This record gives sequence, C-alpha cells and structure tokens, in this order.
Amino acid sequence: MSTATHRPVSVEELQRAFQAVKAGTFRRDTSSHSLVGARRDSASTWESDQPVVPVISCSGGAGATTTALAIATAAETSRVTECCSVTSSGLSAAPTAELGQTPDGWSRGTRGSVLVERASEVFTSPDQVTLPAEPPAGCELTVLDVAWDLSVVLSSPSWLSDQILSAPAVVVVSRATVPAMRRLEGALTLLEDGPTVIAAVIGPRWKKWPRVLQASMGALTRRLDADGLLVDLPHDADLALNGLTGRAIPTPLISAASHLLRLTGAGNTTTKG
Repeated sequence: MSTATHRPVSVEELQRAFQAVKAGTFRRDTSSHSLVGARRDSASTWESDQPVVPVISCSGGAGATTTALAIATAAETSRVTECCSVTSSGLSAAPTAELGQTPDGWSRGTRGSVLVERASEVFTSPDQVTLPAEPPAGCELTVLDVAWDLSVVLSSPSWLSDQILSAPAVVVVSRATVPAMRRLEGALTLLEDGPTVIAAVIGPRWKKWPRVLQASMGALTRRLDADGLLVDLPHDADLALNGLTGRAIPTPLISAASHLLRLTGAGNTTTKG
C-alpha cells in the first residue's frame, strides 16, 4: 500500500490555513500542495446537521479516546466517531453491544444511549478516513476522536481537518507531565488563530501540581487557565491499565466531561453531572 508524501509544513502555514477558513477563501494548489485555503473535492467534504466536537490528542496515550467517550456519555444521546485506522482503535472493546457494519465501512456498537463508531479499514493518513455515516434518529451530538498527530491532520486537507478548522470549539487532551505540557503548548500554537480551545489535562488537580510542572506551562496554556478553559480530568488506574472496556466510565470523569461539554457550547444536549 502506497502512502501519500507531503513537503514539510511550517507552523506559519498551518496558522494561515485558519485565517483562510475564517475568511471563507479556499484555493486548491495541487502543484505545491499548499495548505493555505486547501480543501478537498466536494465528494470528500462532510457537513453535519448536529453539533460536532473534535477531541484532539497532544500525543499517543494522552487519553483523548477516553475523553471523547466520556463527553459522549455525558451528553447521553450522542455518538463518538473514532477517526483512525482499525489497527489503532482504542474503542474496540468499549461497546456493550455490537450492531455490525454500515455500508460505508463503519463498525457500530452501543453503550447505553451512546453510539460508538470505529473504522474497519486500515488508513495510513488522515485524508483516507471514511466520511462519517448518517447518525441515527435521536442522535444530538457527534464527538470526533481525532486520533492523529495534529500537525499531520492539518497538513493533510480532508473532511477531518475541515471539521477542526471550522469547529466553534475543540478539546485538546494532554497529561500532567512536563513533556506533555510542552506538547500542549505546541498544539495551542497551531490552533491559536482557529477555534476556541478547551484543554483537558489528565492527572491531579492543578493546585496539587508540583512547582516544576506549573512552571512548565507556556504562555498560551496560562492564557487558557486564566480564561477558565484549562480543565483537570481525574486519573483512573483501571482505565490506564486496561483501556476502555464495557466497564462504566467512573463518575468523577463523567462529571469533568460534562464540564468540558458545557464549555464547548455544543448545542442544547442534556448532560450528566
């Protein structure tokens, strides 16, 4: 299987893409693979009639899939769509009932009132991810688990990058460690001129962070904290060890996810917690 190659893309180019989206100007430059205003053909775009919340990981294992499922669970009548290759799925054991595959290749299952969707194919880049299937009746929110490095997603124009660029708000997930704080600041730099960003940091409460960890916060992270957009999510030892299973998500995490959902302003969904 061949993979698409892209020239290196600078932070400035990624930021200009946001400006192009906000201005409504889109230009496809196939000769230089320019990101500025790049958008794929209409057959590869997706628009939703319901609120969409992209959840982005700062690094592998940060906890974005768990956070995405927790947000969907807090919203109750919702779905979580995992946008990655079948070989990278963190949701394979999460459904409590399986519904089979849709005609376009999404494997569907349920957890109570939450629909869980994950790919059944191998994808080697974000622009290969299949368009989401039509949501079932009664589904009021789509949570996208963006399971790719943010810079790779933004340098691979697709329906997924469109959703991030045009979303009213996105959730970025990190861990309460010094290296993770650096990655969070890098993600915030890429998103600085884009949607409202809510940062979810998994670990102890902020007031209990070691001084070295607090000192590692960058300027953009501190700005989020000042604006009330830095939310700490509790660490759960069982989830960290076993990943997502049919076990119920712990109540403290659902309560934190409810707060995240309220901060995104995603529709009039009824939330738990």
